[in-house]
Amino acid sequence: MSIAIRTLNRWLEREHWARERLAAHKGRSFAIDVGPSHTRFTIAADGTVEDGSEEGSPDLVLTLSPLATPALLADPSRWDELVGAEGDLTLAATLRELATTLPWVVEAAFAHALGPIVGKRLADAGKVALGMPGHVAERLVAGAGSFARDETGLLAHPTRLRELVSEVDALSGRVASLDSRIAGLEGTRDRGTPRK
Repeated sequence: MSIAIRTLNRWLEREHWARERLAAHKGRSFAIDVGPSHTRFTIAADGTVEDGSEEGSPDLVLTLSPLATPALLADPSRWDELVGAEGDLTLAATLRELATTLPWVVEAAFAHALGPIVGKRLADAGKVALGMPGHVAERLVAGAGSFARDETGLLAHPTRLRELVSEVDALSGRVASLDSRIAGLEGTRDRGTPRK
């Protein structure tokens, strides 16, 4: 039995409500692909998980980038943004619901092992640490965009972009007005031409 299955089942043993949710999907299988790692599970009748059979296709495949894993662990509410789901969407919704309780589960485990105050502080510190790569990446992208816009002139400043859109709209209106005037002049010319 893999470490992932032992860890998940240890948590499920303490969380009766989570086993009930999974038991509704007994016999279904799901795979989690994180980069080159591929883990497959089958849901048992009691709501625990077992090693999934490699025969046949799983009912659900969840895909997650290895780079996005810390962000998901820090903030499971980003599930829809970070996790791809293909297959049984009802099972995917159940797994999403279980994942959103992950921070609470970690906090409870730390509180049980280290006491409520130290456990909560350690869980909070872990959440911040897991979120750091995403925060750093966002700041780098924002900094690069700001540099490209303000220092090199490669990107338009939002104010200048709004002015350009406004000017294009005004020009479009003037072209439409000119087009209707030309159509009117052509109509006048056609009416003034004698018929043969």
